[in-house]
Amino acid sequence: MFFTEEEKETAKALFQQLKTYLEDSLSAQDEEKLTEHFTLAEQNGLIERNIFGLNSLLCAIQTAIIAAKDIGLKRDSVIAILLYDSVQGGYSTSEEIGREYGEGVSKIIDGIVRIKSLYQKSPTIESENFRNLLVSFAEDMRVILIMIADRVNLMRQIRDTPNKEAQREVSEEASYLYAPLAHKLGLYQLKSELEDLSLKYLEHDAYYHIKEKLNETKAARDAYIKGFIDPVSRHLKEAGLKFHIKGRTKSIHSIWQKMKKQKCSFEGIYDLFAIRIILDSPEEKEKMQCWQAYSIVTDMYQPNPKRLRDWISVPKSNGYECLHITVLGAEHKWVEVQIRTERMDEIAEHGLAAHWRYKGVKSGGGMDGWLASIRTALEAGDNLEVMDQFKLDLYDKEIYVFTPKGDLLKFPKGATLLDFAYHIHSKVGNQCVGGKVNGKNISFRSELHSGDTVEVLTSSTQKPKREWLKIVKSSRAKAKIRLALKETQAKEGLYAKELLERRFKNKKIEIDDSILQHLLKKLGYKEASEFYRQIAEEKLDPNYVIEEYQKIYEREHGQNLPKEAESAENFEFDANTEQFIKANEDVLVIDENLKGVDFSLSKCCHPIYGDPVFGFVTVNGGIKIHRTNCPNAPELRKRFGYRIVKACWSGKGGSVYTITLRIIGNDDIGIVSNITNVIAKEDKVTMRSISIDSHDGLFSGNLVVLIDDTSKLKLLIKKLANIRGVKQVMRI
Repeated sequence: MFFTEEEKETAKALFQQLKTYLEDSLSAQDEEKLTEHFTLAEQNGLIERNIFGLNSLLCAIQTAIIAAKDIGLKRDSVIAILLYDSVQGGYSTSEEIGREYGEGVSKIIDGIVRIKSLYQKSPTIESENFRNLLVSFAEDMRVILIMIADRVNLMRQIRDTPNKEAQREVSEEASYLYAPLAHKLGLYQLKSELEDLSLKYLEHDAYYHIKEKLNETKAARDAYIKGFIDPVSRHLKEAGLKFHIKGRTKSIHSIWQKMKKQKCSFEGIYDLFAIRIILDSPEEKEKMQCWQAYSIVTDMYQPNPKRLRDWISVPKSNGYECLHITVLGAEHKWVEVQIRTERMDEIAEHGLAAHWRYKGVKSGGGMDGWLASIRTALEAGDNLEVMDQFKLDLYDKEIYVFTPKGDLLKFPKGATLLDFAYHIHSKVGNQCVGGKVNGKNISFRSELHSGDTVEVLTSSTQKPKREWLKIVKSSRAKAKIRLALKETQAKEGLYAKELLERRFKNKKIEIDDSILQHLLKKLGYKEASEFYRQIAEEKLDPNYVIEEYQKIYEREHGQNLPKEAESAENFEFDANTEQFIKANEDVLVIDENLKGVDFSLSKCCHPIYGDPVFGFVTVNGGIKIHRTNCPNAPELRKRFGYRIVKACWSGKGGSVYTITLRIIGNDDIGIVSNITNVIAKEDKVTMRSISIDSHDGLFSGNLVVLIDDTSKLKLLIKKLANIRGVKQVMRI
């Protein structure tokens, strides 16, 4: 049977008890709808049992009582607790519940569903990161409070379960996940219960050993504490101090932790007895009165100087202030005495929230600050159904993502796949080409979000680039990229240096360091490393470097001084001119000082000195000079062959010609600057204009220069073609 008669009666009684804790927040209409819902569910056999065999509806009501009584949650949270199993079982939807009971209820149920989905990733949930992810994933803080209440109830119910493996798993989660969350939220009673119950199930023998020892000595212990406190109280009153004293025994879990830490038996625990003296003191006299009380206690009982802890002079980083001393009481038993003021006690009990209230500092610094603001609301008894003021600002600062193995890593907001890769290992980051998030392929520039499961893809040919520094957000990744770039630059610089030295050696040129430094200065480089990097990236042609080096070398060693005049007998005419003359053909010899002939250079092909050319006699008697490979040449020869005259240059240059070059290449930052730099370094070459147009990652443009012959033009085209990113250079 899914629902026994005894369970039905228990459920009805518990529901009536729950209504008293909810007061007026649960309306008669809500009660009627809930009763109808569960009646139908029970009649249709939809109320199931969990892995421990517990009735799901009964557990839900028990959890709702803890949430309402011990935490202070109201209508929306309680209804969400009662109806969550209906949504989880698939016989109701969040939307239907939202229409029936309001959007607040469906929002909480959605939050619980999101939390449950995290467990499917098989994470390492004992980490602080997982606790933070759990809270950030919930969005609404009531979801976390419900999860704590649910775990407390489950721990109470599974004492006699035969499923010991499930019991162990639930207890471990209670110990390292829910107990710390309860502590941060100031739910100290629930936190202690979770710790003690988890110890009971995980360390059965230790739990009952300590419990029996405490039971055996309870009456004697209470009498001992009273006997210790009475004379201390008398002396403090005589000193005129206002105070009250608490005496207590540590929890079973605390005693067990002490036994493990100190590696001793139950009898060896120093501070099994703890006395807390809380002074009602004005803030300006706090330190003085605390030390006065310390003096009174140590005058009465022998202190252990090794056990003195002074957190009044230097408070803990979390704001905790107190004097801890351990003294030897009657019967040679050690007793821990804590001395603090009312203000210090509230900070100790309520943590950072109380500290901020006293210091006037607002919360908002990350997870702890946000949880503390929730704690303040819990302490003040605020209506936790209105949670707008507690929107988590953690989303603006941190995200939590999973590795494929379930490990959880923390990153700053906006972190990318590349941040994740560098967090794993420098080599993984350096070779990252992309990855997968939740099974979908993404680029390494893609931003990550909390809860993502991330996988990195690498390639041995990938290398880090300077623009990666703009992609990553974490300082760790930036530092690793800078280091990798520095190492890569050093390797490339060494390679470029060896390359240049080899080129010099091939041309049988000795490298003079002083001339090389002169050359670097002339080329505009302040550091040799930048010079070699440009060579390594093929932005600077080694042949051009050697040419410029030779010019400086010749100038400094007097090798380009004017030579003595030689006889004209040692010179010959230009070979082409001589060839034409020997053939006894009529040839027009082009010279800028040519008299009696009306000639001009054709604008369709822009011939310059050194180009193979021919003349074409126009209708008005003038002659147009065309290049032999002019686009119009075939048509002119075919139709007007009788008007073609042979022509050649005079054998000497001197004129300056306008040339247009067509350049095509990859559209890259600085490409225009690189082109103009090459032209600026050329002797007797002047740039008249440049026009560049880019489309789909490519650029094309026309470059107009003034140049005096074809040899310089060929060299210029070669140097432009060697610029990184340039694919084609042609004369038009």
